[in-house]
Amino acid sequence: MMNWCAAPFQSGRDPQGLISLRVKDLLSRMTLAEKLGQITLVEKNSISKKDITARFIGGLLSGGGGYPLPNTPASWAEMVNSFQEQALRARLGIPLLYGVDAVHGHAAVWGATVFPHNIGLGAARNPELVQLIGTATAEEMVATGIYWNYAPVVAVPQDIRWGRTYEGFSEDPHLVAALAVAYVKGLQGEEFAGRTAVLATPKHFVGDGATAWGSSTTEFQGQRYALDQGDARLDEAALRAVHLLPYRAAIEAGALCIMVSLSSFNGLKMHAHKHLLTEILKRELGFRGFLVSDWEGIDPISSDYYDAIVIAINAGLDMVMVPCDYQRFLDGLTRAVERGDVPIGRIDDAVSRVLTVKFQLGLFEHPFANDALLPSIGSAEHRALAREAVRQSLVLLKNDRALPIPKDIPLLLIAGAAANDIGLQCGGWTIEWQGKVGDITPGITILDGIRATVHNPSVVRFDPEGQFADIPAGGAEVGIAVVGEMPYAEGFGDRADLALSPQDREVIARVRAKCKKLVVILISGRPMIITDLLPQVDAFVAAWLPGTEGQGVADVLFGDYPFTGRLPYTWPRSMDQLPFDSLRRKLTGPGEPLFPFGFGLTT
Repeated sequence: MMNWCAAPFQSGRDPQGLISLRVKDLLSRMTLAEKLGQITLVEKNSISKKDITARFIGGLLSGGGGYPLPNTPASWAEMVNSFQEQALRARLGIPLLYGVDAVHGHAAVWGATVFPHNIGLGAARNPELVQLIGTATAEEMVATGIYWNYAPVVAVPQDIRWGRTYEGFSEDPHLVAALAVAYVKGLQGEEFAGRTAVLATPKHFVGDGATAWGSSTTEFQGQRYALDQGDARLDEAALRAVHLLPYRAAIEAGALCIMVSLSSFNGLKMHAHKHLLTEILKRELGFRGFLVSDWEGIDPISSDYYDAIVIAINAGLDMVMVPCDYQRFLDGLTRAVERGDVPIGRIDDAVSRVLTVKFQLGLFEHPFANDALLPSIGSAEHRALAREAVRQSLVLLKNDRALPIPKDIPLLLIAGAAANDIGLQCGGWTIEWQGKVGDITPGITILDGIRATVHNPSVVRFDPEGQFADIPAGGAEVGIAVVGEMPYAEGFGDRADLALSPQDREVIARVRAKCKKLVVILISGRPMIITDLLPQVDAFVAAWLPGTEGQGVADVLFGDYPFTGRLPYTWPRSMDQLPFDSLRRKLTGPGEPLFPFGFGLTT
């Protein structure tokens, strides 16, 4: 279908102001219903397909676990294309923006390349690598028709008890800013030129990493959050110095969409915060793109949903994620405009911002999946990039002549369920929202990688519980215990105690008894309390959440590549040292940390 606003204009670039003219012309043709539909974002499982056309819906998303059946790249492309076809049937043929949380690769798609979570990339400290990861992620997304990524997270986490710590690059705002810029550039390319660019979404604006323990009022599926969606209690000067800094950098790098946080700033929900959203972000920082809400983000503003709509739109929201009840939102917003509670000028500004981005993305010219890129999903090239990212992300915290391990070792004991579990390696936001244990997507486990690296794979003995009943005490030169956290996401990962589980501690103790040199590999989304364990082990490796390419861990353990990663977060000695204070560059509790920010041994 050809619509009025397709070629001959070139997508992506706007050297003569053509996009602004196209937006102005299109806006002048739109009814109020068409305008309001454009600023409405719905989860794909809640939409009636006919309403995409009838209500002129501007955006759809797949929430965590929002995959088609079967979950294959081709099914994703077919699904998204079918939604896009519905949008193009409307009177003006304005294409949809379809979004996903591809926060460490297009990881909701079975078979996609799953990169290390951002905490690992923060340890690697390599902007060029992060930019390449952004480009690879964009290619895999475009293959499925998705041109909008709800990433990168540019939070500056101050409290590692937060369940989203692993989504943050670092506690250091300058490192966060540098890697955020690289990721935005990788996703968007050079001003969206070409057909492999997707829209980046720095999030969650602003201060989501500064919430106070116990300040959250959110309860979801029986889980009471402690930090996630809580209240950031600090003055504006501190907010600017630490948490606003990465957004300024991302905007300068070309970010045209920012997602607003579900958290509050000194008691006021961010979705209602006109001073921060409009006066600072749009006017002071000159942000030209559009602001999108988070999941049901306007709901907590007021117990009166109509008031919540009015407050949020007037505060500066341009597109509202109403994943389930879009009819209620559209009906309420229509009344608000007709009554004059929301000025039509505010609506026109929001719609213009959304349309401008759609034009810059080239969606009017290329709204569908790029089938030629389907082979890029989980390609050897992308997996090699992920493997390199794993190598660079590993942080060596202790090494008493245990590493590197010789490849001709006569007996090697491997223990811990995390040694042979793709789901545990990948963590949250992988296939499902909360992640899942087991073979949830193709990949190479750490155990697979070790077996492929030693000269004789038969010398590798694996026992998840570390029993090794037939091995005498000290019978093996080296034992490896791979331990860590179960998958989680968001507030489900808020934890008051970051000690290793009793089961993991038992595995470490059992392997310790069976070997001369014990190596512990920690799979986790944050530093954990290991102070009393360190004297019992000969080497300790923080592997974070490495994703699908466990071979990268083996590459470094056996000395094919050196350890180069450095801590992106200060590692506490005890829980009473938390939280961190980025403004003063120190833990707030008594004593020195177990390991300082930037620590990392080499081999």
